[in-house]
Amino acid sequence: MNASATRKRLGVFKFASCDGCQLSLLCCEDELLAVADKIEIAFFLEATSHIQDGPFDLALVEGSISTAEDIKRIQRIRKQSRVLVTIGACATSGGIQSLRNWADHDEFVRAVYASPEYIESLSTSTAVADHVAVDFELRGCPINQHQLLEVILAFNAGRKPNIPSHSVCMECKRRGTVCIAVTKNQPCVGPVTHAGCGAICPAYDRACYGCFGPAEQANCPPLSQHYLHSGTSPKQMVHALRNMNSVARVFQIESDRIESSTHDDTKQ
Repeated sequence: MNASATRKRLGVFKFASCDGCQLSLLCCEDELLAVADKIEIAFFLEATSHIQDGPFDLALVEGSISTAEDIKRIQRIRKQSRVLVTIGACATSGGIQSLRNWADHDEFVRAVYASPEYIESLSTSTAVADHVAVDFELRGCPINQHQLLEVILAFNAGRKPNIPSHSVCMECKRRGTVCIAVTKNQPCVGPVTHAGCGAICPAYDRACYGCFGPAEQANCPPLSQHYLHSGTSPKQMVHALRNMNSVARVFQIESDRIESSTHDDTKQ
């Protein structure tokens, strides 16, 4: 049998994003060569203009859904893909651009574009999973390239990816980093944030701001209440939860709750 016929076909697709997660795949370099006999890159515009049509055994999707055309395109990709994996904060949680979900979309368009009448975009930026079925979500801004390789190899082998589900706090402990929240009273969201970054920010005296999205079973209300009672302002706490994963459900619910409570207190 022809070796190329036995390889799984990979498609990599981009929506509203900065391309950083796709670059994480390209940065694998030698590791990619090691799996070249198992994976055929059939569609990856970031890497090559030589592209092939579906179907695809595995589709990696970067970016959020921000236009009506995006919705149609992700539905087409889903139909062509046996397994669909979203990669990065934009695809899994709407991305930094989802901050517009709380703003006046039309006002933004008028302020940015000289001819706003030619702009066709949705008033929201949403995760891919809000529109099609997703088989696995790989979080991060950007993603961890070693985790990405694990996802590719796992689905090629027909097994579940071995991606840790604990919080950033565990990574701080492993690095021997002193807790920022305890020693410097910074509103660090590491206790409710998915591991994967290596706890880079706390290692440099900067509170975690949740770039890998919520950890499994993240319990945000007690954490935010602790910070609010310790002197963090409601505005600071909302900003801590609304970054590149602001529409991740548990982050969105808690930031909305804090904002709503603040408005209610102001009215009284």
